[in-house]
Amino acid sequence: MYPEYPLVKKCLSQIEESLGWGPSEYWHNDVFSELSEKIQHKTQVLLSPTTLKRVWGKVNYKSAPSITTLNTLAQFAGFENWRDFKNKNKDTKKISVLSKVNSNLGIIMLAASVMAVVFISFYSLKGSQPDRELNTSSVYFNSRPLAKGLPNSVVFDLDIDSIQSDSIYIQQFWDPTKTITLEMGQKQATGQYYYPGYFRAKLVVDGKAIKQHDLFIKSEGWLGTVDYEPIPKYVDEKDILQGKLAFPPSLLEEIKTSDQPISSTFHLVDDFGAVSGDNFRLTTSLKNSYHEKWAVCQKTQIIILGTKSSMVISTSIPGCVSEIGAMMSDVYLSGKKHDLSRLGMDLSEFKNLTLEVQEKELTVFLENQPVFSGSYNESMGDIAGMRFLFLGTGEVAKVHLQDLVTNEVIIDEEFN
Repeated sequence: MYPEYPLVKKCLSQIEESLGWGPSEYWHNDVFSELSEKIQHKTQVLLSPTTLKRVWGKVNYKSAPSITTLNTLAQFAGFENWRDFKNKNKDTKKISVLSKVNSNLGIIMLAASVMAVVFISFYSLKGSQPDRELNTSSVYFNSRPLAKGLPNSVVFDLDIDSIQSDSIYIQQFWDPTKTITLEMGQKQATGQYYYPGYFRAKLVVDGKAIKQHDLFIKSEGWLGTVDYEPIPKYVDEKDILQGKLAFPPSLLEEIKTSDQPISSTFHLVDDFGAVSGDNFRLTTSLKNSYHEKWAVCQKTQIIILGTKSSMVISTSIPGCVSEIGAMMSDVYLSGKKHDLSRLGMDLSEFKNLTLEVQEKELTVFLENQPVFSGSYNESMGDIAGMRFLFLGTGEVAKVHLQDLVTNEVIIDEEFN
């Protein structure tokens, strides 16, 4: 039993009381899975069900919980961190004990003084001990997709034998909730990807990313998706190429009859070579083909995927511009806080739009007239793909991508 065991038990008791799930002695695996999700939602830190079962004594494990685990449990219980919990839950002595202490106060004070001198002398000679940093030199972390196209399973190969922690997981991409929990010594793990993209997978220990690498899942040509959650409906290239990018009539009817808002997307994710995301011109012609019920605002997005970051330019009818935004790598402009009125446009008929970026300076053109400009600081890296997303459904009549460094035309699609 470790020294802080009584305090840990007290923290766990407070958590049990706040949850109201009954005595933990009756908790089963599903309860700890649900608790893991609740803790992550509140603290943004993942403690696996196995870790929680160890702390609650359901699994034989003699070591003390890591400080990350203790901090997370304390935060979930309503405290700032584990130190805050300890300071606010110090044991108080009973009055009868205090009386005995007072009667022998002189002896106790003398003994305490001697011990304090010994204690201070010892630590003055020893010096402070710096926190031990995790040695990652022997840690291995890599991945490999198992198939072409979507959906796609990815195998992560690992060597984490040197890591001693009860909080190890893989963050699959930017979303911190998309994680795979690992056990100490685990050699492999698998993850599921439902969309093409250029992802940065991270190996996280005690809340800190110690290894990361890029993961490229290509669309294998143009791919259409009806963006159901959690799994989209896929539409092959041959079914969306109709002299333009467009979904077949059966899917249009399916989307129109939905009572809930649903988006659809055309994806092209591929290796285009060294085409700078900070110096390019993309010209396209777009039409939003459904603008009733929940799609009345005609919300549309042009998304450029970079190897380091992304760009998202949103449009809508003029009356809905407060609900759109513009993201340029590290810069985000919300329609609620910035005037994006010139990105308001009626796309019920085809309109020509151009995104031109030169040295991290973006200009958006509508029918060859500038309507928006902005700049950013962090490089997009190389272009790895693009998406055209419509709330409801839409059509794309052309796509022209030019590298402004070499002036080379990378994509010239008229879909004829």
